[in-house]
Parts: sequence; structure tokens; C-alpha cells
Amino acid sequence: MRSLEYERFGDPLQVLSLRERERPKPNAGEALLRMVLSPIHNHDLMTIAGSYGIKPPLPAIAGSEALGLVEELGPGVENLRVGQRVIGGGRQTWADFYLADAKQVRSIPDTIADETACQLIAMPLSAKMLLATLGLERGDWLVQNGANGAVGRLVSRFGAEKGIRVLSLVRRDAAVDELAAVGITNGVSTEQPGWEDRARKVIGDGTIRAGLDSIGGDGPAQLARLVADGGEIVIFGALSGEPIRLDPSVSIFRQITVRGFWGAKPNLPSEVIGGLLEELVTEASSGRLTLPTDGIFPLEQFGEALRATHEPGRAGKVILRGR
Repeated sequence: MRSLEYERFGDPLQVLSLRERERPKPNAGEALLRMVLSPIHNHDLMTIAGSYGIKPPLPAIAGSEALGLVEELGPGVENLRVGQRVIGGGRQTWADFYLADAKQVRSIPDTIADETACQLIAMPLSAKMLLATLGLERGDWLVQNGANGAVGRLVSRFGAEKGIRVLSLVRRDAAVDELAAVGITNGVSTEQPGWEDRARKVIGDGTIRAGLDSIGGDGPAQLARLVADGGEIVIFGALSGEPIRLDPSVSIFRQITVRGFWGAKPNLPSEVIGGLLEELVTEASSGRLTLPTDGIFPLEQFGEALRATHEPGRAGKVILRGR
């Protein structure tokens, strides 16, 4: 089989290579899955760079999420059958075949398109879990930066469904129109001076109880200008690659709590997470939830795919296709 591998951490364009290797055999409790589609997530690129919370032993095959077809079952696996379309439980998914923990694998209906199914867990589930940890109620305001990213767009959508009002900050003027084109209102660009006044005009007499930061660097300080005293700022991304810069007075005098969120350790009961995943499957199966793509590339064109992920104004995920 073919796989995208790296022997050292670094720039994915420099350290990834397409290689041939033996197809793995599933052990007890595992399933061998044929990769159909696998998205390129920011955390995949950070893992390859060595800057993510998980550092796999090297050499490693990249990728963390995929839509797969059950190819072979290991001993003791009874919840799956060969040929099923499945998501979840996978690792090292940027390959023609990958292994998955059978207990974490879930079959999905044929009514869910491949392009949506392959990215149904990481970003959508993170967005739902983020909202679940905030404890916001109908009518409350939430502000987020990097709002035109995958999680940001989903937070806006899922928040609106719960009656939570979301102020979406973006770094480009054009991104406000891009959000509006997909039905996301209350967008404000920080590209030009005076953005804070424009943001406050959007919320009117409202009070912002929480902020979501996906940028790092000065991102949390930017949110702190809008979050009310006693509120909280949740860090769940670091797109800038820079350390957080935040004046201590934000926490000391304004009593704003700053904490992190990681989808791998969401601090939610397993039954809550399972319920949120079922919501996503139901919404996707009914057609209410579709997840956009911005290019599908075969494994051998991984360089073009990686470059495409850095194009500004992308409408959706860049995806790799198996054989």
C-alpha cells in the first residue's frame, strides 16, 4: 500500500514523502480500513511539525481522520462487518489502508456523502463540545476570532441553533462577505482601525460572556477588549504560531478566566460526547449538515494538496483520496 510518511518533524512539504509498505494486519480488537477520503486538518500539520500535543514515534504515517471501508477484522471484533462505510477510531489515515480501534468505529448511513463523512468528527464534534463546555444560555453573546475557519463557521451555526448570539471576528475584510455568503452574520473584520467600535455596534446593549481564540499571539488580548469582566476566554488553536501575550490585569483585576480546550481531552462525560456525535450523524444523514470541501487530491499529489490548504479564503477542507 502507499502511505504519506515522515522520519523527522518539520515543514510538511519538506518532510513528507509517498512510500510503499506492507499492508498492516489488524490485531485483536482492531479493524483494517480502506481509506476513501481523509481531510487535512491544522492539527495534522502541527503533528508533522512536532508542535502538537501528541508526538508520534518516528517514522510515522500522517493523518488522523477518514472515511473508510472495512477491509478486514481482527480477532474478537463483532460490531463491524466487511464492506461497511465507517468513521472514527482511525490513526495514520493518509494511506491506502489504516488500522482503527473497532470499539471507536461507527458505521454511517449511505445518505451521508463521502465528502461530509470523512470530516464529520474532528471539527464538527469539537465545535459542539466547545459550546457544551461554555454553559451559555439562549440570548447570550459569544465572540470568536478566526471565525472563517472550519470550527469557527460551525460554532456560528451550532450556536445560532441554540439561540446563542455569536460575534465573528476575521482578519480580512473580504472574509466578512465570505461568511455572509454562507449565512453567517455578525461578522467584523479587524483589518482596519475602528473594528472594536464596529463590534460593539453589533452587540448593542448586549454583554459578551465568553471568547474563543484560535489564533494565539495577541488573539486573546483582542478578545479581552470585548469580553465582560468575570467572563472567560477559551484557547483552542494557535494559527499564528506565537506565544499568547496577555496583560495580567485581564485575569487579576477583570477576573476573566483563561483556559484551554483540546478535543482529545474535552472534560465532558463520554455519554455527552456520544450524544453530540449522534446529533451530527442525524443532521448529516438528513441533509441538514453538509461540510464543504476545497479540493480533493490523490495521495500522490499531496504537495499540491498541502499548498492548497494555505490558500486564503478557502471555502472548505482540502482532502486526500485513497486508491
